[in-house]
Amino acid sequence: MTLVRRNFLTRAAIAGSVLAAPAVVSAQSKGVFNWKMTSAYGKGSPFYMDGPGSATDLAKRIKEMSDGRLNIQVYGAGELIPAFEGFDAVRAGTVEMNHANSYFWTGKTFAAQYFTAVPFGMNFQGVNGWLYDGGGIDLWNEVYAPFGMVAMPCGNTGVQMTGWFKKEIKTVADLKGLKMRIPGLAGKVYANLGVDVKVLPGGEIFPALERGVIDAAEFVGPFQDRRLGLHKAAKYYYTTGWHESATVSELLINKAAWDKLPKDLQAIVQNASAACNVISEAWCQKANSEAMDDLIKNQKVVAKPLPDSVIAALRAETNKVLAEAVAKDPMTKKVHDSYMAFKAKFDRWSEISEEAYHTKVRG
Repeated sequence: MTLVRRNFLTRAAIAGSVLAAPAVVSAQSKGVFNWKMTSAYGKGSPFYMDGPGSATDLAKRIKEMSDGRLNIQVYGAGELIPAFEGFDAVRAGTVEMNHANSYFWTGKTFAAQYFTAVPFGMNFQGVNGWLYDGGGIDLWNEVYAPFGMVAMPCGNTGVQMTGWFKKEIKTVADLKGLKMRIPGLAGKVYANLGVDVKVLPGGEIFPALERGVIDAAEFVGPFQDRRLGLHKAAKYYYTTGWHESATVSELLINKAAWDKLPKDLQAIVQNASAACNVISEAWCQKANSEAMDDLIKNQKVVAKPLPDSVIAALRAETNKVLAEAVAKDPMTKKVHDSYMAFKAKFDRWSEISEEAYHTKVRG
């Protein structure tokens, strides 16, 4: 009787191990992925590297949502590579991801500009409509396909400020010869109006402005700009946000690495990025409203919109720059036409909805 019982237990144990084996193999087959993500912004930078919706927050969300199957080590600008070398690092496979803004890569492909911000373009709601439901993300990946990369939105600052100026801007003539830190398409527009354009990482802006290496600088908005101390180096703070009405943060991913991820991990990255896109913009609304009050009331900053004549000149020059870019490159034309067609529909709807609210209801 004892022998029979032992044989039964042995057979049961063997059967149990066989039945359990597929579950073990299945779990192991999913694998654990350890990736590196660099940034164009320094370690600890609010919004970009620290806080709700930042690169660090994104990595944390992905790790938690994947139950530790996708772990991303985040590096600030200069820790692993220089600030503006993320595109080449991801393309080469040196790192799997980079967190920055696509307009830093306009030297690689002009069309990249449209996926950060277009001067006189759409606001946060509009650009998200185009990206998620108007074919924008598909075009983004089409632009990057020749480079072996994919991308998606992972943050947004909302409307940015025009920037800080040491001297008051009264006419277009005041821009001529001005040395200004400004990236992207807006930099090209300014350059065509006589501005000496500089592209500097965030950490270098204040010392350059303070020492007179530059006369003006654009960064993000009240909270970020105050943190850099820009109000201590210049007192004229111009509004309108003509150049970046909704500035998208880009998650850039090496395509070969992306293709190795299981579908569920790809979905986790996409959903975590979409969450950070919304969460980061919400944080900006609170942080900027409080910082702007402080800058005006306590720091004695002079905040006002650019003169209408300057805005008109910037708009006219923007149209020329875009027309030239579209004429030179079929891919840029394809992205441009898609963006502007969506914008035309969005503008008509916005006039009936958002603008009517602001002028008739909010008072």
